[in-house]
This record gives sequence, structure tokens and C-alpha cells, in this order.
Amino acid sequence: MCASNPTPATVSWIAARHAPGTLRSRLICLPHAGGGAGTFRSWRPHLPDGVELAPVELPGRGSRIDEPLPQSFDTLVDALFEGLRGEFTLPYAFFGHSFGALLGYELTRRIEREIERGAGLRPPSVLLVSGSRAPHVPLDGEPVADGDEARLVAWLRSSGGLPDELLDFPDFLRDLLRAVRSDMAFAEGYRIPRPAAVGCPLVAFAGAEDAVSPVAHVAPWNLYTTAEHRMHVLPGGHYFPQSHPRTTVAAVAEELAALSAR
Repeated sequence: MCASNPTPATVSWIAARHAPGTLRSRLICLPHAGGGAGTFRSWRPHLPDGVELAPVELPGRGSRIDEPLPQSFDTLVDALFEGLRGEFTLPYAFFGHSFGALLGYELTRRIEREIERGAGLRPPSVLLVSGSRAPHVPLDGEPVADGDEARLVAWLRSSGGLPDELLDFPDFLRDLLRAVRSDMAFAEGYRIPRPAAVGCPLVAFAGAEDAVSPVAHVAPWNLYTTAEHRMHVLPGGHYFPQSHPRTTVAAVAEELAALSAR
């Protein structure tokens, strides 16, 4: 993994775009720590017609493995905003899981600030946050990003984020752990003193068996919008969007349909 070349200005932040039927809206998906655009591949068969799946590929993983990892959470949000602003031409929603939920929240705040300054941007129709503690909720337990490789691997395996077969591929595992550690350092260090609400509807999703971001830690996202808020508790642990793709996409599609019907 290269650590010196800057991210090219022309790089695409969306990979493996998929749009069944006549395009009406865009679902921009932000992955969990260490995850890439391929995280959402299992969603494709379950998408409703007219909704484009637009998975984000972050630097340092997947098709962008040779790019340097982001240096800070703020610089990543800034780069994401610039890289994605061309995607805001259609009605769109952000779906972010775990670390991706924090990115989606900060992107939404950034877009709303730009609109207040007079930028001609379309705001998201809804912010969908999944498997993430609300930003003012303290971490439950010791940070994982600071631990050694053995502890990080053990944590990933116990939470369902690392299939055992990947242990047989040390080069891939090394790159994966580097991205996971970087993203988790940002996620574990991200906390705001009190809720700061966005203006769009916000829907939270939690896994019923999630020990990383339990339901009680996800529920306070209701304080983060001045518009509508709802919450879905779905089957599965921390990685329920991948272990239960049909159920998750059905809940997401229900929310998108409810908004478009108005």
C-alpha cells in the first residue's frame, strides 16, 4: 500500500454502481471500518426498481488499495464531500454503517452548511445510520485501534468482521488491518459533547444481537434531527447489513418509498 502518492483529483469515489429499472433516486452507501464498496454487493438482488446503489470506495482499500489512507477524519470528510458532490443531482440518501454512519452524518452537516452559505446543492432526502453509537455516547470499553495486531484480529473475529479463511492470506490481511485500524481510530476518537441536529429525516438501524453498538447506544440518534426520526431493530450482530441483506434492504427501501410518496 502506497503511503506517499496523494489521492488523484479525478478518482471515482463510487465503485460497482448498480441501478435496476428506471433511475429515480440514489442510495450512497458508506462502509464500516476497513470496508470497501464490495461490502454492499449482496444488496444488489434486493434493491427496488429505480434505486441506484452507489457504494463508496474509500482510499487504501479495494480498487483504491494503492492510495494512502486518510490522515484525519476531517480531511476524509472534506475529500468525500468534493468527490461526491457530483452525485447529488438526483434525489439521494446516505446509508452509513458503523464508521460509515459517522461519515454520513458529518457529510450531511457539511452539505447543510454549504447550502446555508448559498451553494446550489440538493440536501439528502434522508440520513440512514446503521450499527453506530450516537456521537455523544461514550465508548463502551477500551479502544481497539490502539491494540496490537493479535488483539485487533481477535476483536474482528469475535464481532463477525473477519472470516477465518482470510487468515490464510497474510498480504491481504495486512492491508485490511491497516485500513481497519485507521478507520477505527477515527471512529473511536469521534465524539461531540452534545447532539447537533441535521435538518433532514434520520432513520437509525440496529442489530438485535449487536454487542459492538447495542440498541441502547444507537437509540439516541433520535436527538440528531429536527425532522422525522424512526428506528429499526433488525436481526443479527454488528455486521447485520451483510449477514441479513434482504431484511436490511427491505427496511431501507420502506423508508425511501415512504419519503418518495410524499
